[in-house]
Amino acid sequence: MMERMRMDAALLVLFLGHLVTALEVPLDLPQPPTITHQSPKDYIIDPREDIVIHCDAKGKPHPSFSWTRNGTHLDIDEDPNVTFRPRSGTLVVDITRERVENYEGVYQCTARNKHGTAVSNNIVVRQPRSPLWSKEKIKPIVVQEGVSLVLPCRPPAGLPPPVIFWMDNNFERVPQSMRVSQSLNGDLYFSNVRREDSRNDYICYARFPYTQTIQQKQPITVRVLNLDAINETLAAFYNDTDLFSEAPADERKPTFFIPSDSQTSKMVLKGQVLQMECIAEGLPTPEISWTKVSGDFPAKRTFFLHHKKTLRIVNVSESDAGDYRCTAINQLGSVHHTIHVTVKAAPYWISSPPRNLVLAPGESGVLTCRASGIPKPAIRWAMNGLAIENSPTDVSRKVEDDTIIFTDVQIGASAVYQCNISNEYGYLLSNAFVNVLSEPPRVLTPANKVYQVIKNHQALLDCSSFGSPIPKITWFKDSRSSTLDGDPYILHDNGTLEIRIAQDRNSGKYTCAARNMLGIDENHVYLEVKEPTRILRQPEYKVVQRGRSVVFECKVKHDPSLIPTMTWLKDDGELPDDERLVVDSDSLTITDVTENDAGVYTCIMNTTLDHDSASAELTVVERPDPPTDLELTDQKKRSVQLTWTPGDEHNSPIQKFLIQYEDSLHHRGHWHNLTEVPGTKTTAHLKLSPFVHYTFRVLALNAVGLSRPSFPSRLYKTDASAPDENPADVRGLGTEHNNLVISWKPLSGLQSNGPGLHYKVMWRQKRPGSEWTSVTVANNSKFVVSGTPTFVPYELKVQAANEHGDGPEPAVALGYSGEDLPIGAPENVQPVVLNSTLAEVHWDPVPPHLIRGYLKGYKVYYWKKHSLHKHNPEHMEKDILTLSGNHSHAMLPGLHPFSLYSFNVRVYNGKGEGPQSPDQQFKTPEGVPGPPTSLVVNNPNQDSLTLEWSPPHNRNGHITGYTLKYQPVNNSNELGPVEVLALPANETSVTLPNLKYSTRYKFYLNAKTFTGEGPAITQEAITTTDEAVASRQVDIATQGWFIGLMCAIALLILILLIICFIQRNKGGKYPVKEKEDAHTDPEFQPMKDDDCAFGEYSDNEDHKPLKGSRTPSNGTVKRDDSDDSLVDYGEGGDGQFNEDGSFIGQYSGKSVSRDTAEGHESSEAPSPITAINSLNSFV
Repeated sequence: MMERMRMDAALLVLFLGHLVTALEVPLDLPQPPTITHQSPKDYIIDPREDIVIHCDAKGKPHPSFSWTRNGTHLDIDEDPNVTFRPRSGTLVVDITRERVENYEGVYQCTARNKHGTAVSNNIVVRQPRSPLWSKEKIKPIVVQEGVSLVLPCRPPAGLPPPVIFWMDNNFERVPQSMRVSQSLNGDLYFSNVRREDSRNDYICYARFPYTQTIQQKQPITVRVLNLDAINETLAAFYNDTDLFSEAPADERKPTFFIPSDSQTSKMVLKGQVLQMECIAEGLPTPEISWTKVSGDFPAKRTFFLHHKKTLRIVNVSESDAGDYRCTAINQLGSVHHTIHVTVKAAPYWISSPPRNLVLAPGESGVLTCRASGIPKPAIRWAMNGLAIENSPTDVSRKVEDDTIIFTDVQIGASAVYQCNISNEYGYLLSNAFVNVLSEPPRVLTPANKVYQVIKNHQALLDCSSFGSPIPKITWFKDSRSSTLDGDPYILHDNGTLEIRIAQDRNSGKYTCAARNMLGIDENHVYLEVKEPTRILRQPEYKVVQRGRSVVFECKVKHDPSLIPTMTWLKDDGELPDDERLVVDSDSLTITDVTENDAGVYTCIMNTTLDHDSASAELTVVERPDPPTDLELTDQKKRSVQLTWTPGDEHNSPIQKFLIQYEDSLHHRGHWHNLTEVPGTKTTAHLKLSPFVHYTFRVLALNAVGLSRPSFPSRLYKTDASAPDENPADVRGLGTEHNNLVISWKPLSGLQSNGPGLHYKVMWRQKRPGSEWTSVTVANNSKFVVSGTPTFVPYELKVQAANEHGDGPEPAVALGYSGEDLPIGAPENVQPVVLNSTLAEVHWDPVPPHLIRGYLKGYKVYYWKKHSLHKHNPEHMEKDILTLSGNHSHAMLPGLHPFSLYSFNVRVYNGKGEGPQSPDQQFKTPEGVPGPPTSLVVNNPNQDSLTLEWSPPHNRNGHITGYTLKYQPVNNSNELGPVEVLALPANETSVTLPNLKYSTRYKFYLNAKTFTGEGPAITQEAITTTDEAVASRQVDIATQGWFIGLMCAIALLILILLIICFIQRNKGGKYPVKEKEDAHTDPEFQPMKDDDCAFGEYSDNEDHKPLKGSRTPSNGTVKRDDSDDSLVDYGEGGDGQFNEDGSFIGQYSGKSVSRDTAEGHESSEAPSPITAINSLNSFV
């Protein structure tokens, strides 16, 4: 036991140590054969083509091939019909000269070279078979309705078994249901037959897939009759008919067709498909259900087919063994059947087949052949095709059941080992070689390979290598500062470097190095991390009406270095080839949408590395089709049942049905709405009226709109009868003071209920003892009663009648005869003055008998006779205040104060106004006056203003005086302190002294009476000054910057004057006049340095008055016609300087002065002339 445990441990160590030994040996190195391709174990050939049995292998040197058939060596050279493919062991058999049957059998291929021998599976070669159906005469089958029936198929046995299906002469499949179904063996079962099952073309077809042939059985005729029909036709069919179920077919509980016993057993192999069926007969048709007695069904591997009559479990496992119960049930009972399932297993690999071993001299290794099966399979080892016990002894090899252990192998120990595992249900055969080599490392991955991955996805960098001993793989990145063996890197045993979540920083150059004791080899690869492809705007679910257009958007973001390809699918297939479907770079447009366009549209953006997709459904809607098959049932005198079949709703549920009718007797050609029913109903109980010729139609409404009307129903006539109702809206009104007009709403033709419609009109005064008077009226809706008293109440009745009788007893309505003008006036009329603008009037209401009609209300006529002020004229314009209803007082608003008013009151009815009450008067007290009519400011001076005004137009009393308020206003519109001045009533002007000069004032003037002050009139004015310029000079002269500027200018002029005086003392004259004559340019001429002369300005600029300056009365500055020397200007008379300093203004830089004046005009800065004036005084 301990020895066995030590052996297991050693095997585990060797196994783990050589997990990576399943290497691909480069073909330029010595190696035993390896079979790379072979035909399947069970090989059914196509008899119409040559037989090709595959056997390909690789090795170094290239292997040679041989075959056995049925265990005997197959000599290829002796059979001219059999050849090898070049450099292959594949057999090709020419069957044009031989029968296929001669080459059926069990074949096995052997591939060998000097390093070993590999063998293939046993390949069983068979040709398919599709035998013909045996000819037979099938008699017609006559059965009673309700009995069960089985139509046998019994196809001929073929290889492989055929596919069975039932069809008719038109190649239409026989409909199958819970009642009718096909069993797994091909028979057709009827749980119970019906009359519609009668037909003469029940045909069973068998399709043989390998030969591509279909064979059919002779048609079977079935006639289903009830018992009476069977008795009538018994004689006719007695001689040539199989007669079943002569007894009546009563309802019965279920019984099973198949399985026939109460319990059966079934065996299935692991990995195959388990199919169980239960088909029952009974009336009514039984329903089938399944349960697993010892557990649950495997959810993802279980399928119920053929209306639950077949239970299918795919990829069967050991857990599927157990008892399964099927139950058939109908209203009369149930029946059960249990199927016991056992699971067996042909041999299968537990992990994987044995893998090739590449060992260096002196190394050790293990070949493992781990498999299982039910029952447990036997394991046999072979070496180079011979049983291992018959192979040469090798001390480095030890066989332990399913394992061969190699220790300290040497050159020359290479061989191919076969592992054969078998039980009664099959076998497994695997080849694995042991190759003893001594080779330095080589990296097999192509150099400088570029790997591209999507960001946040897995990156796998391959470093496939070979060497013996097995090389050790290490990885480096960029600078090779350290090996890559920690997070985020994972190094796999096969040398692959994994980065689970690739990021941008992982891009770069990678180096893999393969080392063993014999050397080292390196390879460089590159990793590029790309941005993922993402759909930013997905297509959205669309509902569109047929004939319109729809657009699906699909906007995508992708890595710019990857080439994208946009693909659109419809229902997971290609888009239809239709010019209405237009694909753009980021959208799909469908124009003129049809119902065939409905479906799921998917946009797929593909790049070479990834893709993204999004789907949206298109629903095409339309107005529903009109209902069909209108039928009238349950017909009664006053009702009928209408049924119909809804039309296609076109993907928009029907919300309701609208039922219309046409009355061809009264309104032919006109359709009227009768009623509505919900869209879930297809019947309506219609209430009808007598004496109508009805035709009905139905319209369907969905979210899109109304359908077209259905075809009309058949005509349905209702019998005439007496009216069911009387006219509505009976009224009695008088158009004259001595009549009564009785009117009503006539009945419609639908309400008349019969021919000869007329009305019985009845009336009487509403007083005790009055008798009814009646007349008959036809074809009219009113009647006039003449000679009535004025405005007297009457009771009225109108009854409908026709040739079949009178309508119900009518209700009594109340009416009045005609009105006349009132004959009474309001009495005890009294005014009450509330204030200067409001008065209230009171009166006693007029008695009803004097109104002589419907009281509409009262009217108050009032007018202003004149103001109580002597200056105001008379007013006779009247105002009317109308009051609806019964009132005894009213308010008179908007009166004028201090006035005399007259008024009267009248009552009015529907005919007009009655007599007025006697005129009365009242006075309004004083009120506040209106504003003065005008306010004018005269004679503005530096410190005073005169105000003049006119009295108010509306004095509203005696003026007792005026109040004047005023206050200054600065440049920012801020108000100063208020001064108040009381003025007598007889004043119309006032002078205000001691005001500030050059100041704006705002004035408020209002008049007052004993009641109070009225609203004010406002005005504004500004005081003036004679020295406006001086005022600005004083203001400017106080500015510091200005004083400094003037000092600088004065100093400059003083220096110039000194220089000029020095030159003059030397006797120089400066003929300015000559220079003026010589130069016609009016612009300034520059001063000469040698003579200190000044240029002159033209008159057109200097003689214009500037803002803030003053000009001599003659408008010019006089010049002397002398020599115009500097002495004349510096010492000469008054004629050389004007009063505002024009000399300095003309000869101290004119252009500067002009610019300054223009630039500062708006801000009231000192003008150039003002500056010169200040300079004059300074000098």
